[in-house]
Amino acid sequence: MDHQLVRGIEEALGWMGPGLLGREFARGSLPDPALGSQLLTPEKLLDIIMRRSLTASRLRILQSGRDLHPNAFISTKPVRRSEGVPMVDMERLGRLVQEGATLVLDGVNTYDATLEVACRALQWWTHELVQVNTYLTTGDAAGFNLHWGDHDVLIVQVAGQKSWEVRGLTRPAPMYRDAEPNVEPPEEIVWKGTMQPGDVMHIPRGYWHQATREDRGDGFSLHLTFGFPQRTGVDYFTWLADQSRRSEVFRHDIARWDSVRFRGEQQFALTDGAVKLAATTSVDDFLAAREREMPPSRHIATHGVFGSPTAVVCVTEFAPHLEELDDTVVLAAAARRIEFGKAALPALKLLLSGRPVVIPEVAAETGVDASMLADVLVEEGICAALTPELAAGYKGVLTPEGR
Repeated sequence: MDHQLVRGIEEALGWMGPGLLGREFARGSLPDPALGSQLLTPEKLLDIIMRRSLTASRLRILQSGRDLHPNAFISTKPVRRSEGVPMVDMERLGRLVQEGATLVLDGVNTYDATLEVACRALQWWTHELVQVNTYLTTGDAAGFNLHWGDHDVLIVQVAGQKSWEVRGLTRPAPMYRDAEPNVEPPEEIVWKGTMQPGDVMHIPRGYWHQATREDRGDGFSLHLTFGFPQRTGVDYFTWLADQSRRSEVFRHDIARWDSVRFRGEQQFALTDGAVKLAATTSVDDFLAAREREMPPSRHIATHGVFGSPTAVVCVTEFAPHLEELDDTVVLAAAARRIEFGKAALPALKLLLSGRPVVIPEVAAETGVDASMLADVLVEEGICAALTPELAAGYKGVLTPEGR
């Protein structure tokens, strides 16, 4: 899927693909600064907040560098014949915005089609799951104190200005669950400056950073933080542990009450089995299995109740894998493995491109019964019907075909 954000990030940071993700700090500017406002505006963010039931686990507000209690901005709205639901009190929120505050809304891609599409494009690009959090800061409010993240991030400044300080690593490759604490930031500053609309910044996992508007006075800042929790050796060995269930030697109880000699024999068998498992099940196997076994993403499923769709789009978390055999094509995606006739390949490539496609147009271009193929892909959760709401997420953000 060719998304303007992916191409813009590559150009801004001087990257040729995602290979430098997590490697080193980088900063630049999008070739089209207006792309940020196509992704999100402050008004749209507030509209998203207004129309959803949100809890403090998703929405945080800071003033004077500290978290406000949720009761300061969330109230329970009574609903007839049912329990009340938590809703943001927009009048209170407006006062906080006026006074100066930082609003943090996590996982906005689950609420907004445009950011859902952006995250999917980044996932197809990096082969990693992506979540986007938003940060709206007004007045001279501060953000979080100097801290580090347990995943790589790409930050896109959408509107306004914000001052940043970025420092390097204290502990190589720190993790959320780690063997040692990581609490002391280094003295050396990697970069200190102001992010302007259209600026992009890459902060690798473990780099200390903080952002504020304390030096800005009136005005506001809105930026998007796209998070990329890349797979680690720990994830690989966790997956190997799951694979070990296939072997009987790993399924037996540990010989706690047997002789020392027997426990030694079992230890040898377990060690030998683990070495053989790691030697015959590679990191590439792990990565490929993860992509192909990832369940379908959230989407509307009607199972034909309202008729067959006229337009569809692929909604898998990662780009589908097509394998051409002698007389067939095998599709592996979204925990599905489907075999098609070889003649279906041209239509499948269009239907699975990540771009919205009109089914009759696919049929006319390829000479294949695209309607039948689309019905199968939609039923299996690989594609989704292109509703007006979903179509809006693709409007104006895809690069022209052929680029």
